[in-house]
Amino acid sequence: MHDDIRVIETKALNAWPALQQMSHDGWLLRQSKGYTKRSNSVQPLRTDPGADLRAMVGYCEDAYHRAGLPTIFKITPLCEPCGLDGRLEEYGYAAADRSQVLTRPLEETLDEASVEGLRVDAGLTEEWMAAAAAILSLKPEQRGTSSAMLADSPLRRAFFLLRSKDTPVGIGIGVVDGGYLGLFDIATSSAYRNRGFGERLVRQILRWGQAHGAHTSYLQVVAGNLPAQRLYAKLGYRRLYDYWYRVRWP
Repeated sequence: MHDDIRVIETKALNAWPALQQMSHDGWLLRQSKGYTKRSNSVQPLRTDPGADLRAMVGYCEDAYHRAGLPTIFKITPLCEPCGLDGRLEEYGYAAADRSQVLTRPLEETLDEASVEGLRVDAGLTEEWMAAAAAILSLKPEQRGTSSAMLADSPLRRAFFLLRSKDTPVGIGIGVVDGGYLGLFDIATSSAYRNRGFGERLVRQILRWGQAHGAHTSYLQVVAGNLPAQRLYAKLGYRRLYDYWYRVRWP
């Protein structure tokens, strides 16, 4: 199972970039001006047996302090058996944003029905970014950081924008990397939820990913987001593992 988790964690890191990142003894330090914990946290992909955890944590704290950011660690099953989560709790780090990684095989042929009002672009557009800013309630500085993060990638990507008449109602990003399709920024406008727009959007992203060679899809969802959990279960996603963050402010 740890091999499957390592694959997904690596694919997700590739798919959701950070503006800056550096490696330190198997830990990846990512910074993006504070926009999303995913891109502003330490990813402990490997910890050597006998490593001095306090010294390694201190190194990370110094790096994030210099950037004016809280120190955040992403905790996955890959953090064991070093016991990092318990040690961070001892150091005063609070747990936050417990989430699940869900996966779904793409073996069967997916429905090819088109969806009215759907626009798909191979790269980031101003139209998609404007819709994302409105649906996700991004502040101007967050919109600028998000644009910089998503501006370019060596991976195959598609930006999905769903409209109802002339109103943007749903957004999403699909990223294909080595047979794996990652779904990111899946969101529906609050005024248009519970009308099937999210399901239609996700089905189109899955179809696109399958057409570009994906055999498995993965996504990340907050554990307490029950409507999203129900939607993804309906679409055939199953839980692979949990993760959460440990946060300490300067």
